[in-house]
Amino acid sequence: MKSVVGQEQQQQHQPQQKQLGKAMERDTCLYKDMTTPFIPSSKSHSNHPHHTTPLLLSMDNSVAPMVITDYGFQKPAISSQRNPSKGGWRAATFIIFVEMAERFAYYGVAGNLITYLTNVLGQSTPTAAKNVNIWVGVSAMFPLLGGLIADSYLGRFQTIIYSSAIYLAGLLLMTLSVSVKSLRHHRAVFFTALYILSIGEGGHKPCVQTFAADQFDEDTVEEKKVKSSFFNWWYVGIVVGSASAILLVIYVQDNVGWGIGFGILAAVVTGALVLFLIGIRSYRRQRPVGSPLTRVMQVLVAAARKRRVDQTRYGRAAFLMDDDEDGGAVEGGRGGRSLAPTNQLRFLDKAAIIDDIDASTKKRNHWRLCSVTQVEEVKLVFSLFPIWLSCLTFATVIAQLSTFFTKQGSTLDRSIGPHFVIPPATLQVCTGITILTSVGLYDRLLVPIARKFTGHPTGITMLQRIGTGIFFSMLTMGVAALIETKRIGVASEYGLLDTPKATLPMKIWWLLPQYMMIGMCDVFAIVGMQELFYDQMPEEMRSIGAALYISTVGVGSLMSSAAISIVQAITSVTGEKWLGNNLNRAHLNYFYLVLAAGSAVNLIVYIWVAKRFVYRKPEFDDPKGHRNEAEVA
Repeated sequence: MKSVVGQEQQQQHQPQQKQLGKAMERDTCLYKDMTTPFIPSSKSHSNHPHHTTPLLLSMDNSVAPMVITDYGFQKPAISSQRNPSKGGWRAATFIIFVEMAERFAYYGVAGNLITYLTNVLGQSTPTAAKNVNIWVGVSAMFPLLGGLIADSYLGRFQTIIYSSAIYLAGLLLMTLSVSVKSLRHHRAVFFTALYILSIGEGGHKPCVQTFAADQFDEDTVEEKKVKSSFFNWWYVGIVVGSASAILLVIYVQDNVGWGIGFGILAAVVTGALVLFLIGIRSYRRQRPVGSPLTRVMQVLVAAARKRRVDQTRYGRAAFLMDDDEDGGAVEGGRGGRSLAPTNQLRFLDKAAIIDDIDASTKKRNHWRLCSVTQVEEVKLVFSLFPIWLSCLTFATVIAQLSTFFTKQGSTLDRSIGPHFVIPPATLQVCTGITILTSVGLYDRLLVPIARKFTGHPTGITMLQRIGTGIFFSMLTMGVAALIETKRIGVASEYGLLDTPKATLPMKIWWLLPQYMMIGMCDVFAIVGMQELFYDQMPEEMRSIGAALYISTVGVGSLMSSAAISIVQAITSVTGEKWLGNNLNRAHLNYFYLVLAAGSAVNLIVYIWVAKRFVYRKPEFDDPKGHRNEAEVA
């Protein structure tokens, strides 16, 4: 194991002095490239069972760096250079097309699922809505399991292959269930296929984005800049896939046939899987390194066992800096990175202290002594949870896009010319167009301008980007409340308050501002969350990080349903529900104002949390972007 040591502060007792004197004699010969060998203390100290043994070590930067292992053995530092023939935009492009196909298939099912349940299976609207919500919630939670499996056992590449095959099987079974009318228990077959898609979604969703981002090297300044741009264009691919499904597949399902509509989805996923396999030789792959949850528990247990250790400051005690087994996790590329110590969650630092019990054992007990890097990884995980919690209200606002926004549009004039009427859900395409336009402007215009003022490579930080999106969500709900007030005014003016099925003499284009502002929210907050939960998670837990980001959408949808129930329960006491079946008599504008107020409070909380967030600090970086072994002095 590698150890770094701080300054001498206390004295050693005689037996330790003799032992370290022998070690120094041996190490003086071994460490020829070091300007200063191990220097044992000439002083003595009290015989405390948890006392640490401070040592001093410096290294000559003019020679190849060496690292200390197993209390005195040496080995060359592991190179972190990637294979230049692998990764980069070429590899990432193949993966982006896979994600586009998956989003195309998902929205081809989810976008019109309630129509199939009500019109074909004959379910009531409340029952159909409940089934849709349950399916969406399950699909959003499965990625937590899929991310854990990918990071612990299969790796991201194999998980993508298996989950894509499962997804394709679900689509084929769904196509069969709607095409063969004589199929027995076709309703049960349809729902079985639906939840097979959820399983495929669980493995696919947390891995594809992280696997694509893995194609860019964080150890070079050039590729690190490109990676931030990658997250923008990744989201563009998602929008193109989902918008294409809304415009094409839903039309085919309603006007041609459900079997053909679902068959198109299966064909697109098949083509994307073949394309993904074509690029197999160009990918950088990260091998699984065991359950990341085990590493988290090791730090917690080790910190608890050393809770009475007094010295907890780096530089004043001996700490296990890094693990030999952490390196070399990437095929043809990067080894595991060491992380610099931080001042947050200091009680966990005790897990990395080398006390007398650790020093006296030949083999390290991983449940008693952890590396500084492992401790810092656990800190990263814990520090992301407050950010995750502060983004849930934002996700609640976004959930209105496919619910009440659509309901508003169904009451308005949707005609284009004398013969064509657009479905109310089609207006969601405007959100996609806004995202496509805004991402290009953000990447090519805003980032270079902001970079001149901030000096930051990406213009603004990831947390600033998320905060801007939360601010836009507050404005979105305010604008939506104003437009809804206008809609209710039109209904009152024309005497249509009690005729909810009547089309109001008000064009659906009045809703464009709120749809476009939702797009702006996504450009800042959603893309920012994607980048943050990738960049700040430990490398072996990044699939779980992606799953955590995805889960905000699912939890936000559940919170939206809870908010509706709470508002209905409270307002029913006054005898007039804000959210009734008759939207003209309801007070949806008041509900939007409540969400706007909640977003304002959430923004304040988010700023407070973000100011206390500490970004991960790689231990070994030089100005050119190449890793070096740290000099310990």
